[in-house]
Amino acid sequence: MSNLPSTNIAAIFPFLFGLVFGSFLNVVIYRVPRELSVVKPRSGCPNCGALIRAYDNIPVLSWIILRGKCRDCGHPITARYAIVELICGFLFVAAYFHAAPMESKLALWTFLKLSMFFFLLLGLIFIDFEHHLLPDALTIPGLFIGLLFSLAVPVGGMPALITGKLLALRWPLPVISVIDSGLGAALGASFIYAVGELYFRVRHVEGMGFGDVKLMGMVGAFLGAKLTLFTIFAGAILGTIFGLIATLAVLNKRIARRKKRHESHILRRSWTSARLMLRHYEVPFGVFLGAMAILAVFIGNRVVDFYLNLY
Repeated sequence: MSNLPSTNIAAIFPFLFGLVFGSFLNVVIYRVPRELSVVKPRSGCPNCGALIRAYDNIPVLSWIILRGKCRDCGHPITARYAIVELICGFLFVAAYFHAAPMESKLALWTFLKLSMFFFLLLGLIFIDFEHHLLPDALTIPGLFIGLLFSLAVPVGGMPALITGKLLALRWPLPVISVIDSGLGAALGASFIYAVGELYFRVRHVEGMGFGDVKLMGMVGAFLGAKLTLFTIFAGAILGTIFGLIATLAVLNKRIARRKKRHESHILRRSWTSARLMLRHYEVPFGVFLGAMAILAVFIGNRVVDFYLNLY
């Protein structure tokens, strides 16, 4: 208990660390989908091209001081910049407390692993939301980074019985962890690929792209098989809820429009119109998968264990 106050105070540093990485992540989110370098040139206003001054590049604070506008041309700067920086800061703090107390190398490696995982996921979530794209520049390196981290941080995604037998055979724990990481990557990628292929054969419409497949390969490498399954099913539930809400919103708009025109068969025609529109709407499924992958880190094991104990 005596270590708690110092732990809380020390959380300031991961928060500031996260803000800085969030600022760089904004560069990634803007430039990677446009196939631009994230290193050069320096950041500038998308409207007038004026270079951002060092004192206008302080995470969150600069956006507030400038009231969300460019200092040179007054063009609005999207609040996404401050939002990404804040979320990244809070996620780094969450990673810190999840790994705390920082009294061992394992705790430090766990913090670094989760911070990198959250950094990659946050970038992918916002890129997919804005561009309906999950770039290889993040997912492929992320997959290999996840595999490498499994050497230092045990993944713990295989059934305890299998892990116990491997340990009894004197398999080194890092080897077991890498195998677990690889199985998670293979399971995540193959599951999403199979679902997307089945959807295409049944509906003749592409349900998921290869970006989602690679994203779940990366998630599996970081989390292992157990939490990868949680991420997929929780992401599907969240995506379904989003789809229902979107359908009802479009349906209500169609009904209101037809009522103003005094048309006949309002409900039937509005439903048909809403269904056709949403059928061709590309749902950014990576947003839901990424969000649930973050949630899986904190509550995934408890949810899965609770579910298994019901049987």
